[in-house]
Amino acid sequence: MEKNREPELRLFDSSEELNSCLADYVCQISESAVRERGSFSLVLSGGDIPKSLGKLTRAPFLKTIEWSKWHVFWAEENVVPKKHPDSFYRQAQEAFISKVPILPAHVIPVSHGIPGESAASSYEFSIRQQVRKRTVPVSPSSDCPRFDLVILTLGPHCNVASLYPDHPVLKEDSQWVSWVSSDAPRESVTLTLPVINAAAHVAVVASGADVARSFLQKMVDRRPDENFPAQLVRPNDGKLVWFADASAASLFLRASETGSTSSS
Repeated sequence: MEKNREPELRLFDSSEELNSCLADYVCQISESAVRERGSFSLVLSGGDIPKSLGKLTRAPFLKTIEWSKWHVFWAEENVVPKKHPDSFYRQAQEAFISKVPILPAHVIPVSHGIPGESAASSYEFSIRQQVRKRTVPVSPSSDCPRFDLVILTLGPHCNVASLYPDHPVLKEDSQWVSWVSSDAPRESVTLTLPVINAAAHVAVVASGADVARSFLQKMVDRRPDENFPAQLVRPNDGKLVWFADASAASLFLRASETGSTSSS
């Protein structure tokens, strides 16, 4: 596969339209992965991503998707108890996973109720077990796992997963999972950039006016910059697709109309 292909940008008039098309996209990648390898590995993020997949919990998808072939992971998780409202596992469970027949053994969450460093180490071990079982293949260009699809949410500081501007974790290249300590906006566990960039497909969702400036920055200046972690998401042997609604793209569209944007 061609390396570092140009990302694809899909713009939508509303968040509802974005969510519907994102669900269709997940379904398409799922069907392709199951056909080619016999399984599908999906990596979720926090925020509204699980709710965005609500379309898949209804007909015809509920009966046509091969749910028994799905394996679900997380790109990030807050260091909180499993039943805490800020637990991304709980949010995904309530909004999506409990509504579809994914096998419980195929849901691989970050461990809760233990210190962040231990949770990161434990989660990396869990992922390595899935690689050994060949549930998740190995990237052709590194020893990282090659997830079929990683879905990320763009944050107001151009952050994705729990990767924040100028944080040391951005330079981590030996661990698959890292603990993001309390000097970040929140204590959490995150997949590292090498793992994200080893995925076959990465979708970044930009939704809402609060990320409009981040989205503008990403679209105007595409050079890698640790001040803007989203710019470091560049799949090595995969495809990157941006899903943005009108609110998130408002500043970008306005700048495009005035001819003030430029690519670097």
